[in-house]
Amino acid sequence: MALMQRGTPILPALILACLAFATLPSSSAADATNAPTSGKERILFDGKSLQGWTVTDFAGRGEVSVEKGVLVINQGYMTGVHWTNNPPKTNYELSLEARRVSGNDFFCGLTFPIAGTNASLIVGGWGGGVVGISSIDGNDASSNETTKFMAFEKDRWYAIRLRVTPKRLEAWIDKEKVVDTEIQGKSFSLRSGPIEESVPLGIATYETQAHLRNIKITEWPTP
Repeated sequence: MALMQRGTPILPALILACLAFATLPSSSAADATNAPTSGKERILFDGKSLQGWTVTDFAGRGEVSVEKGVLVINQGYMTGVHWTNNPPKTNYELSLEARRVSGNDFFCGLTFPIAGTNASLIVGGWGGGVVGISSIDGNDASSNETTKFMAFEKDRWYAIRLRVTPKRLEAWIDKEKVVDTEIQGKSFSLRSGPIEESVPLGIATYETQAHLRNIKITEWPTP
């Protein structure tokens, strides 16, 4: 039994290595640590009606309806809904599920409050695969530090989550973190154009039909 021989340090070394590995934070643990505590969750879409929402007055928009617990955003030039109540300005997390049914552009343009203004998380833009924030320092989702390219399957649900705290902006698609950026020292804004109609909190699509469900917000007390 080589591991038990007197004077051989292998066993203690293995124990220390295991303990060290066990204490390393996983990405999910780190996310949980960074999240504020004592959050209050609210359901924003009841699955039955557009209560709390209104159809955004985009020119050339498609039809919007609620069918079988799903918010249906039919294809138009740009189509979407926006929240009619006042959303929090910081210390909140938005979550929803979205899927692209037809079309080849963004199936979730989530406009949200940040740093006293608004910006949008674009999922599947610029021909179908761009993910990022529009805009940071005047650069839209296709050309700033948050720009990513992802493949999205039609008719597949994706879990989208966005968190705004005083210091950081973070977002996830399924379990992958797609945005992680500091807020201080940056200028956030909306991309000039129709998306400006989505303020202060809205969801839009571009030349794409999408389905949305399980739209929620969690708020934390602002210190």
